[in-house]
Amino acid sequence: MGIQVEFNPDLALRNIEEFKAHRRGADECIPEQLVSGHSYAFRKKGQRNYWLLGEIPLLETMGNQHLSRPLASIRIIEATHYIEDGEVWTRGRYMVVETIKPGEIRFNGFATTR
Repeated sequence: MGIQVEFNPDLALRNIEEFKAHRRGADECIPEQLVSGHSYAFRKKGQRNYWLLGEIPLLETMGNQHLSRPLASIRIIEATHYIEDGEVWTRGRYMVVETIKPGEIRFNGFATTR
């Protein structure tokens, strides 16, 4: 038995409709309106590690690794692992640096393009 840890190069959250349908918590979903300069809470199941020293993309996940193109450039400003009902979770906060227009290319690996 080992320690299961996932390294994520992005933050992938669900559509806000999942919260409205009572299937997910609000912090597991992308807010209806992303505002540059504002911070938002997030929560993901599992022990996840994020890059904290730069910008990463915010994506929408539809599940089973089906991901959208980047919706925003964000910085993870806090991430903590904890146990809830016997399962490991990661929660934290991210700051929106800038929203990304549909079709705009902004990330090349970990490098942002401006």
